[in-house]
Amino acid sequence: MAAAPMFDRIAIVGLGLIGGSLAAAVRERGLAREVVAGVRSARTLETALAAGVVDAGSQDLAEAVAGADLVFVAVPVAAMAATFAAMAPGLSPHALITDGGSVKGSVIAAARQGLGAHMRRFVPGHPIAGKEKSGVEAADPLLYQSHRVILTPEPDTNAAATAKVCALWTAVGAEVLTMSAQEHDQVLAETSHLPHLLAFSLVDTLSRQGHSHDIFRYAAGGFRDFTRIASSDPVMWHDIFQENRDAVLTALDRYVADLADVRSAVAAGDSDALLGLMTRANTARAWFLARQGRTSFTHAQGALDEDAMTQQQQAAAGERSKPEFRLQPGGALTGSVRVAGDKSISHRVIMLGALADGVTTAEGFLEGEDALATIQAFRDMGVVIEGPQNGRVRVHGVGLHGLKAPARSLYLGNSGTTMRLLMGLLAGQAFDTELTGDESLTKRPMERVAKPLRDMGAVINTSGSGTPPVLISGGQPLKGLHYDMPMASAQVKSALLLAGLYAEGRTSVTEPAPTRDHSERMLAGFGYPVERDGATVAVQGGGRLTGCDLEVPADISSAAFFLVGASIAPGSDLLLPHVGMNPTRTGVIDILRLMGADIEVLNPRDSGGEPVADLRVRSARLKGIEIPAELVPLAIDEFPALFIAAACAEGDTVLHGAEELRVKESDRIQVMADGMQTLGVSLETYPDGIRISGRPDGAAFGSGDIQTHHDHRIAMSFSMAALRASGEIRIHDCSNVATSFPGFARLSAAAGLNLTVLEP
Repeated sequence: MAAAPMFDRIAIVGLGLIGGSLAAAVRERGLAREVVAGVRSARTLETALAAGVVDAGSQDLAEAVAGADLVFVAVPVAAMAATFAAMAPGLSPHALITDGGSVKGSVIAAARQGLGAHMRRFVPGHPIAGKEKSGVEAADPLLYQSHRVILTPEPDTNAAATAKVCALWTAVGAEVLTMSAQEHDQVLAETSHLPHLLAFSLVDTLSRQGHSHDIFRYAAGGFRDFTRIASSDPVMWHDIFQENRDAVLTALDRYVADLADVRSAVAAGDSDALLGLMTRANTARAWFLARQGRTSFTHAQGALDEDAMTQQQQAAAGERSKPEFRLQPGGALTGSVRVAGDKSISHRVIMLGALADGVTTAEGFLEGEDALATIQAFRDMGVVIEGPQNGRVRVHGVGLHGLKAPARSLYLGNSGTTMRLLMGLLAGQAFDTELTGDESLTKRPMERVAKPLRDMGAVINTSGSGTPPVLISGGQPLKGLHYDMPMASAQVKSALLLAGLYAEGRTSVTEPAPTRDHSERMLAGFGYPVERDGATVAVQGGGRLTGCDLEVPADISSAAFFLVGASIAPGSDLLLPHVGMNPTRTGVIDILRLMGADIEVLNPRDSGGEPVADLRVRSARLKGIEIPAELVPLAIDEFPALFIAAACAEGDTVLHGAEELRVKESDRIQVMADGMQTLGVSLETYPDGIRISGRPDGAAFGSGDIQTHHDHRIAMSFSMAALRASGEIRIHDCSNVATSFPGFARLSAAAGLNLTVLEP
């Protein structure tokens, strides 16, 4: 039995594109028993009836809305007052009323005057959708699919009415947002009304030039794209500019002031000011879409390449886009693979380069999601950063005290490293900061960094559970301290050292076990004195960093997947050039060698203070081991891949002392255990580790579906499992692979992995 429709009768007042498309969507989805129209034009009504957009209609608006459960008013903003007055006598006592006007303040004022007692059931709204074509002839039942609709209910608006209108828009495929009318009008003035006004003005200015014929004749695509909106309906936009005058003027005044600064920069030849403007603008739109959709920057950037999509469709596409990996069993890894640049070093290139005096240039920079988050954060704090392009980035340093207060919270995507290091760096700034991130990052603990920073004098607040958002109060004098770390963590150590740059006196940290020392090495590389004494590292506040040139080594964490893959797949022989061999990061090599892996270190050398080498790995028969405690912190990020190696080894592999794995992007012990059990691996988990029973011969894994829980390392680790699987492995939600290793799928397939990426 078919479900009853949401409404008995819906009346659409105004049958242009907006009203006609809602009518068509309601009819197609069976959301009302009857859809009637109220229009002034007999011809429009005839067209709508002939096209089946509505069931009936009238030119008398009071007659059209009689008996309607819901009335949608889709007339020009300037006509709202007269429309409300004309239809009010026909409204039933329980009718819900909503509208599609693009200005809310004036519409609400008109509704209060025209609707009288019906005002409490009026839910102001604005569907953010449209086409170049207009009129009921362009009505499209899919127009609102994956678009946003903004509702601006007043304090006295009936809550049930708002919920019912929200349900209608959701039923036609829209995403519903709510905000105040004042906020709506200001936001739309900035994002829609101002761009239209600028386009009209620019085209008018150029058209009145004496050589206007040549201007339009030789105009390139950029000019056509920007000025296309000047072809919009002049009368409609005239009304919008008039009805939203105050908000438009506020946005226009701000733009005029900024434009004057741009003119001054051009006149003065101020290269940094111009580069700052253009580099911020170049990525701002994609970053906005990523933030709105709480998705990856790279997927949002990809959506921008789809010229036919509207901004709202791009945001929705970024939100929905969760690519899957499909892997066929077998294969071997051969040839040469240059993996992505080191993520830890890439983060620090931006941070230290921003705080340095002069320009820092880096080659081999990781153009991955987390590193892009770090770049965006520093751009938001006024640092000019060129690139990254083909692994090259130039950071125009502002000095230790040159950062500026960001205009909004710093959105860091999925990057826990960025957030934790920034907590230390920003604790000593003069301005307040809020740090936020995506769904995964907002669940990760930050108190182990916040607590020692508070001991230095920082004022830092986290959520009730010690997770983001993180609020940092500026202007706090910091005092150096000595901190004995209860748990080995390079991120905690680095955060305290960065805070120490701003602290009075000496800041020192003693580790219970060695962790990666990129911060210490790179501080020294930027000319900042660093003291080392056994397990203790220290800095004196008030120093200076100097910009430099450096090359980022290939990331050993990214190389780890290929080290494991080539070790477990018979017939593999793979070369991994220019891999970072920092002794605090080579635990994965040490562990694999203890398991019997055949890994040869070739051509060891120094690159910008970091040791690097080429690694040759060939397939080998692995054996299970008890992983030495001293190697655990040296391979903490590589354990998901090592678990795959353990499943292919002879005997049991046992890990203890790795409780930190449970607070990474996911609970990596449990998520890996769940996936391996899905594929038939025998194992046992512990609070701080795991025992894995391996199968050294034949297929170590079956087939099945793997859930990544938004964790990039889970996706890449199980990709390598396919080399020793008996059937297809499907890995869901691989969007975050771009976090650390853009190009992973392409490089893996080229090396011999039978991997296909499926984009929804």
